[in-house]
Amino acid sequence: MGMQQIIEQKLESAFSPEFLAVENETHMHNVPPDADSHFKVTVVTNEFKDLMLIKRHRLVNKVLEDEIQQIHALALHTFTNDEWFEKAGKVVASPPCEGGGK
Repeated sequence: MGMQQIIEQKLESAFSPEFLAVENETHMHNVPPDADSHFKVTVVTNEFKDLMLIKRHRLVNKVLEDEIQQIHALALHTFTNDEWFEKAGKVVASPPCEGGGK
């Protein structure tokens, strides 16, 4: 099972989200295509209600504790159901890779 599927399963199990998207963005970076090293995650759940952004991210990071040790980048977009509705289901696109040393 690939890293993307592991991340999806763990987040689905932990949060039962209204919406979940795990995007493998490894292809946007200067690494081998099979590196499975860069991911963008969007999680929509009312479990985030009344939590500051940092607390939401800490919850996700705790669930993905083992996986974070194996990947290079994890972009998190965490919303409640109402916040997701207000954004019309849109998240910011990831910026282009600038390389590690630039």
